[in-house]
Amino acid sequence: MSTNLWSGRWNGRRPAGDPHSRAREVISPSGGIMRGKFPSRKNGRMVHHEGLLELDAIYLMEASPEVISYREQPTTITYPDGNRIRRYTPDLEVTLHTGQSVWIEVKPTTYLAKEETRHKLERVTHQLQRNGQPFVILTDEVLRQQPRQTNIRAICHRAMHGRFTDERANVVMAKCATDLPTTLERTNQLLASHGLDPYRLLQMGHLRCALDSPLSPATLISQAKEGDDGWFWLAKAHGF
Repeated sequence: MSTNLWSGRWNGRRPAGDPHSRAREVISPSGGIMRGKFPSRKNGRMVHHEGLLELDAIYLMEASPEVISYREQPTTITYPDGNRIRRYTPDLEVTLHTGQSVWIEVKPTTYLAKEETRHKLERVTHQLQRNGQPFVILTDEVLRQQPRQTNIRAICHRAMHGRFTDERANVVMAKCATDLPTTLERTNQLLASHGLDPYRLLQMGHLRCALDSPLSPATLISQAKEGDDGWFWLAKAHGF
């Protein structure tokens, strides 16, 4: 049975020009897929997901400073498979800060062991390479790394609802630079006096922390410097 994890209405701010209609609508939901909607601050709208693994991916896209925006089921293409023409809809499309678009297929590792699935994705990959469209398959082995996934969810849930500019963040970071690195607890205190919080600045790429241990008040927070490598990666070869 299909289950919606979130069934409310979007009440947040919506960036201009972000209407999105999914290329593949579920008309008659069936089976055991856990469908739902995620209130994305990054996109300013509800983002649909089909399955909990897609929701795991969405949390990571929401938190990644490399990802400017993302869309679910952005478009449908056709691809040749022997003497047949088939259709394919990617699960997600991310737009990076470089302007690059990357299509994403979210798939459990166990599915990739199936010959039918492997064959389909090989044909899709070949077609997208011909089209010059970057494409990556993200599995549960990447998306569900712990404690990273739990930490990222905590960061997303605790981040302030307000939207503020990089310029404002840069001004505040300049004032706090001499106090960093320091603990998450102390960073929270420093930023609170400026109306900001460390979780939102982590999402924006102004701060960084290690994700290989559970987030706690003692977690070390440092300021991101120009030229720094990203503070976490899903598909580094593709830039995010």
